[in-house]
Amino acid sequence: MIRLAVRVRREQAELVLAELLELAPSGVEEVQVDVDTVEYAVYGTPGELPHLPDLNAAVGDALVELSTSELPDDWHERWKQFHRPVTIQAPRQPADGARHVPSLRVRPPWEPAIARAREEMQEIVIDPGQAFGTGGHASTRLCLELLLELAVAERELGPLLDVGTGSGVLAIAAAGLGFEPVLGLDHERESVQAARENADVNGLEIEVRRFDLRTQALPWMDPKHCPPGSLVVLANLLRPLLIELAGAITCAPAHLVAGGLLKGEVDEVAGVFAERLDLIECQRRVSGEWAAVWLAAR
Repeated sequence: MIRLAVRVRREQAELVLAELLELAPSGVEEVQVDVDTVEYAVYGTPGELPHLPDLNAAVGDALVELSTSELPDDWHERWKQFHRPVTIQAPRQPADGARHVPSLRVRPPWEPAIARAREEMQEIVIDPGQAFGTGGHASTRLCLELLLELAVAERELGPLLDVGTGSGVLAIAAAGLGFEPVLGLDHERESVQAARENADVNGLEIEVRRFDLRTQALPWMDPKHCPPGSLVVLANLLRPLLIELAGAITCAPAHLVAGGLLKGEVDEVAGVFAERLDLIECQRRVSGEWAAVWLAAR
């Protein structure tokens, strides 16, 4: 097995990450090297990834350091050490709330379940070897945090559209919280299959479709699925795709949670959604260099 690693300065990370996701849509490992440098890594067999000498290269305007290494035969077991359960604590809830919103625990299938009552903790099992979005990445955690906040705030939970669903973790969490119907969209065949399988493992019903934001009309953009105060859109995407999404949405949703942003990009993206769809910011979450924002209709 080959590990291809790319080191880049944090301010240029978005460009490099976008290129790597084209190479490895099933997911990219992120390691914080220091305050200014991030390392992204992808894995594959020698026939899938090139075995390159260590070198400096350029991706667009970004200067990167490239290196490859061969992994030992037990790399599958070592790889599991990078994927640990992630807990998202439920926000404070009003005593007269319409429902109790539990905390979330996202775990890989080899980690044991906990014995706590379901009312306190909702577990989601996600196979991290299939598609992006295990709960471990900051952008996914931030989206889950805002999803819980939204579930507490809304008295009734309706339809939810997850654009760029990856492993399905956000859509599956939403279905477990009570949103319905839930539709996940992704461009990659592997992600569509992974999201369906992960939903089955969790005993939750979501629909998943293959979808290309650049060439297809976004579904559910009609009064049936988008009445005032109804539709929620989740989009854990990179900045360029979020800006494209703002142009693809023809019916303003009640709420939109956008993740996959560097913290310096939030104002720009929120401004695009405000100008195009008249959505205003409700909450913003930041973890390290990553950020997510919850926008809502006026």
